[in-house]
Amino acid sequence: MPAIRLSAVLLAGAVASAPSVAHAAPAGSGNCYPVNLTWICVYSGGGGGSSGSGGGSGTVTCTYTKAPPGVLERTGTGPPAPGYQWDIMTCPGSNPGSIGGQLVQVNTKSGTPAITPFDLLKIAIGELSVPTLTAATAPPRGKDGLVGLPEWFWVPRGQWHAVSVTVNAGPVWATATAAPTSLSYVPGGGMGSVSCAGPGAQFSRAVPAAQQHTGCSYTYPQASKGQPGNAFQAGLFVTWKVSWTGSGGAGGLITAGYTTGSAFAVRVAQAEALVTTP
Repeated sequence: MPAIRLSAVLLAGAVASAPSVAHAAPAGSGNCYPVNLTWICVYSGGGGGSSGSGGGSGTVTCTYTKAPPGVLERTGTGPPAPGYQWDIMTCPGSNPGSIGGQLVQVNTKSGTPAITPFDLLKIAIGELSVPTLTAATAPPRGKDGLVGLPEWFWVPRGQWHAVSVTVNAGPVWATATAAPTSLSYVPGGGMGSVSCAGPGAQFSRAVPAAQQHTGCSYTYPQASKGQPGNAFQAGLFVTWKVSWTGSGGAGGLITAGYTTGSAFAVRVAQAEALVTTP
């Protein structure tokens, strides 16, 4: 299943000049959002993280081993603060680097790492996979619609749920979460899109149309004849709210407007009335 990967990219001095709107991602396609001193980047990518893969949720637990003197000398790392020692923190799924992890100072008495929830958020974001949900339509894709009759669209409720990844490092933790909030239909042909909160209502062929209602539909005012391929190039998109929480009350909103979706062709025919005379 296609997925969206989230990534954190550190930019020195970003906050001083960063406006409060999204910017183009430094690589790939997507948007970046300034959070603390880091751009949190939401962009398209294949596959999923080792814990959040496939649109699920998971937990990553980081472990520590005392850094050998050779590592400190090789990296030019000075002595730790009084009462602390240098450890190598290893988190499953993250890039281990040349030393097999990340150097962190750990309190020798409590075992608490000198690391912040935001440091762990950057790991959690790299592990979070936001799936492209499979939206349905009525008439189903491949079947012609009719001018003047509503086209329903929805996402099966079993797919409509948040995905998250939590990273733990001793008592310090951070959770990155993406939750779907709304569904949008782009009809194509230069016509404006429509949106609805939630996943929409599923259309049932077993129930009379007059007894079914939805807030997620679009009614084409014209036929698709004359469009490229005699079909409208339509699309269905899910809007996600991406946020995070962490130990000590940390957390916040990353973006409330990230979208995933897919495009497809929709043929719409002109309904013909049959008139008979006695």
